[in-house]
Amino acid sequence: MKLLWIGIFSAVLIWSGIQPKDYPTWFLEVSPAIAGALILAFTHQKYPLTPLVNVLILIHCVILMVGGHYTYAEVPLFDWLKEPLGFERNNYDKLGHFAQGFVPAMIAREIILRNRLIDGRAWTHFFVVCFCLALSAFYELIEWGVALVSGEAAESFLGTQGYVWDTQSDMGFALLGAVAALLLLAGAHDRALEQQGHSAEPDRKQQYMTR
Repeated sequence: MKLLWIGIFSAVLIWSGIQPKDYPTWFLEVSPAIAGALILAFTHQKYPLTPLVNVLILIHCVILMVGGHYTYAEVPLFDWLKEPLGFERNNYDKLGHFAQGFVPAMIAREIILRNRLIDGRAWTHFFVVCFCLALSAFYELIEWGVALVSGEAAESFLGTQGYVWDTQSDMGFALLGAVAALLLLAGAHDRALEQQGHSAEPDRKQQYMTR
């Protein structure tokens, strides 16, 4: 599993870096994927994540690297989908922001459950959704800062394509992704945690004894 993950990540990263639309945008788009891979490399031995979450992280990295190669406004598949689906713009960036909520939701859920940070499933999921919204808003602030600094290069990175509500819809898709992840994958994630020897439910008795 580990070697397959590294192989797929490396192959897509190399492809992404071969004659991208422009290198400054490519670097901005793929740097979160590279940072994520480095974090996994340094933490894998002491804090291995479940296979489910590792696969989701890889998928998110691939989405980022594909967007970096073409820029989010010019991914060919989503250009082809514009006419049959009635899109007025290339919506690959919305897929990216959906993943920005979907994948971090499962990462946050795993860390919370494994470390017993929050008592109660409902409060756990509420915090996960809030975390993903905060992460999305923080990313929009980063995009704003990059736009101010980079000037003309900002358009490719932002991928707004003239859509005035782009920032708000980006955060909306991240929210949708976070909620969808919790609704669709909570059960599978619980089983994956139990297979690694982690309880998916808070140990209430132990929590009260240590208060």
